[in-house]
Amino acid sequence: MTDTHSRDPEGPDFDLQGFLPYLLNQAAEATSRGFQEIYRDSYGFTRTQWRVMANLGKFGAMTARDICTISHIEKTKVSRAVASLEALGMLTRAPSDLDKRAEILSLTDAGRAAFDDLGQRALAYDRALRARLGTEASAMLDKVLASLMADRG
Repeated sequence: MTDTHSRDPEGPDFDLQGFLPYLLNQAAEATSRGFQEIYRDSYGFTRTQWRVMANLGKFGAMTARDICTISHIEKTKVSRAVASLEALGMLTRAPSDLDKRAEILSLTDAGRAAFDDLGQRALAYDRALRARLGTEASAMLDKVLASLMADRG
């Protein structure tokens, strides 16, 4: 493995270990795995199920298409997650008044309770990650990531 601190970013050879999109992805995966254990062990949710729940919990009722757009998750994954969450009693579907082909998804009371519980656990997980980074590095990371997301046009 290459030491990313001593690599020459201007060097002639491509080094995956120093490629920023790769590093960002690896960091996201590493930090997500710990929280994944929490929602998987507590509720049996997959990552996509949690992301569907999180979007419905944060933004309220919406279509599966809206979730795909917001979360950058492919349609088939969202469809499977929605079907399984409905079977678990976590969400309901209702016909859309605006588009008869679409369904409006909403959390049930059980879904809202699970979201509220996992939301509190997510906050604790976030606080622990930020404490590990330190206040200054955490604030800098927030700025850098916000800048990268703003530039994605």
